[in-house]
Amino acid sequence: MTALAVLLTAAGCGDGAGRDQDTERRAARTPDRVEPLTGTPAPKLPATVRSADGRTVTVTSADRVVPLTGALSEVVFTLGLGGRVVGRDTTATFEQARALPLVTRAHDVSAESVLSLRPTLVLAESVNGPREAIAQIRDAGVPLVVLDPVKNLSDVGPRIETVAAALGVEGAGDRLADRTRQRLAKVRAAIPRHAGRPRVAFLYLRGSASVYLLGGADSGATSLLEAAGAVDAGADSGLEKDFTPLTSEALAAAAPDAILVMAKGLDSVGGVDGLLKVPGVAQTPAGMDRRVVTVDDGVLLNYGPRTDQVLATVVEQLYGTSGTARDAA
Repeated sequence: MTALAVLLTAAGCGDGAGRDQDTERRAARTPDRVEPLTGTPAPKLPATVRSADGRTVTVTSADRVVPLTGALSEVVFTLGLGGRVVGRDTTATFEQARALPLVTRAHDVSAESVLSLRPTLVLAESVNGPREAIAQIRDAGVPLVVLDPVKNLSDVGPRIETVAAALGVEGAGDRLADRTRQRLAKVRAAIPRHAGRPRVAFLYLRGSASVYLLGGADSGATSLLEAAGAVDAGADSGLEKDFTPLTSEALAAAAPDAILVMAKGLDSVGGVDGLLKVPGVAQTPAGMDRRVVTVDDGVLLNYGPRTDQVLATVVEQLYGTSGTARDAA
């Protein structure tokens, strides 16, 4: 489930059919792009960084970079070094990366595909695997820096700064981390002061595979929902794991006022009407109000330079107000 990467658009209040149409219009006009910093930083290398797996890694060239998650790809491109990225994984779906060759099959890293691109630096997360593939890349002498997955907004800045340090562009990392913090703060400041704290349940749906899961405290959504002024209904109902099979009883205990889903997940069950047919959903306050928040699958849990946009769309759908912070430097 750590491979869930996602987000953008959906329902607020009022007529359900109108909300569904508004969701489609918003999705259609929202380009899936990252916004690089102005200017192209010049890496100052060699750089020696501490990898999350306990190794010390020295990077001597950032000419050919392969990030193994979409979240890491977003950071590299937003730092202004997208022209140095030579491969992507399946979760790097934003426009600037879409034409790059894939180096993963499903979510498994193909060492052969990575090495065929002659990388000078590979960026990975501790969830990347299989282990044999990661070891094969290292054994080939390629510098490989591992980062821990990010599940909290407070970790966004440090993640950006760590990637920037590995690339030898610490100044750009500081600028991007600061820009991201400013934009997140502006979105949070736009949350209506009079609003209560809606209970929001995060559901992972794959209707074609009959997979229906309810997010708990370790799903990665809690920090995002709390930043939006909401309560993570799954975590608040006592679910401590990342995901739990969805049941009517679990939904009744969570009692969500709204449901957060990924766009493709919602499509897989036939939209809002199909979601209401999932046992227990229609009986929740969220189901009765058709109050569904959708986010594109490529950004929801990335926790990176576009998290302000994710947070803004959640805020907009929950409260009917936009917090998008496009004017931060």
